[in-house]
Amino acid sequence: MVALNIKRTDRKWFLTPVKKNIYTYQMIEDGDRVAVGLSGGKDSSTLFYILSALQRQMPVKFDLVPITLTLGFDEMDITPLADFVSDLGNKLHVEPTLIGKIVFDIRQEKNPCALCANLRRGALYEAAKKLNCSKVALGHHLDDAVETFFMNLIFNGQMGLFQPKSYLDRTDITLIRPLMSLEESTIIRIVENKNIPVIKNPCPANKKTKREEIKKLVSSLSMEYSDIRYKFLCAIQNVSLDNFWNPEQYTK
Repeated sequence: MVALNIKRTDRKWFLTPVKKNIYTYQMIEDGDRVAVGLSGGKDSSTLFYILSALQRQMPVKFDLVPITLTLGFDEMDITPLADFVSDLGNKLHVEPTLIGKIVFDIRQEKNPCALCANLRRGALYEAAKKLNCSKVALGHHLDDAVETFFMNLIFNGQMGLFQPKSYLDRTDITLIRPLMSLEESTIIRIVENKNIPVIKNPCPANKKTKREEIKKLVSSLSMEYSDIRYKFLCAIQNVSLDNFWNPEQYTK
């Protein structure tokens, strides 16, 4: 059984940084219904644990609506996830899909991650709207941001990454990423410290993606420069466009 056993030391190493993100980027407001996409992995479950704790501490009043998508992989048992959500005083909303079969059996994608991600996002947003949620919280953390930056740089020749908060006008949904300043190593410590259940990912492409290659690159860099993730966080929050080459500024 997982309980909200919040200690004083928890505030410093994960609660306060997440609360700061929420206030800085105005992620959650009074009266919000926030859908939390739960995959069964460590990131999204940790996000739900932290938001459940903050829901009891913050003056802002909001509801949490945990949603998981079944992707059509028969071997995935979500019982531990449903029990985890129940232990925290909520009910897991399960949205059945056939995304796994579409991606691997019908489309037989050689590079399945992009299509799968698009289909999952669409299904999650649709489920959130059906449950009267105006916001969707995702479990992306600081390592995800660093890896996304390097993937865009290396594979697309662009400099960019996801936003902490973004409004999707086509779906009338606001995406928020409250964990964006926490390292993955911090997520792992929280999971171990709070006994948060993690369900094994049954996806055939798991650990075989380009992102996994970039993860190894970032890990290698951090062995030489231990604070590279937080230097990156400081850098993207203090961007000066004058330091970049923009041909348009010379043609005006």
